[in-house]
Amino acid sequence: MKVNFVIDGEPVGKERPRMNSITKRTYTPNKTRDYEELIKWLYQSKVKYRFTGYIKMTLRCYYSIAKSNSKKVKEQKRNNVLRPSKKPDIDNVVKVIADSLNEIAYKDDTQIVEVVASKYYSDKPRVEVILEDII
Repeated sequence: MKVNFVIDGEPVGKERPRMNSITKRTYTPNKTRDYEELIKWLYQSKVKYRFTGYIKMTLRCYYSIAKSNSKKVKEQKRNNVLRPSKKPDIDNVVKVIADSLNEIAYKDDTQIVEVVASKYYSDKPRVEVILEDII
């Protein structure tokens, strides 16, 4: 089985847990928690398939092109001559998506045995997620 869905907006990476200096407890930052909730909602409302075996995850992360760039630079970014090397790091984007889909798309993200992740520029920022069974 192969499923795909799109997360509209700028890619967001998993942030480190923070510590409350008063209570000494750790917590997940709001930005990460909100993005994880969005991913869960998207998957549950559009896909609803649960994987039981090994999984290959493919991510295509599209970052927005700055309006201040020259026409030449914008065109190079659209044609993938220039690729993003900015934050968030690609591994943190993979992590936030993999963690979000725990108990929803699969039992645990340890089932993911292959990952392909790429960063591009686009006029429409988004993350395209493809999950497929490995037989």
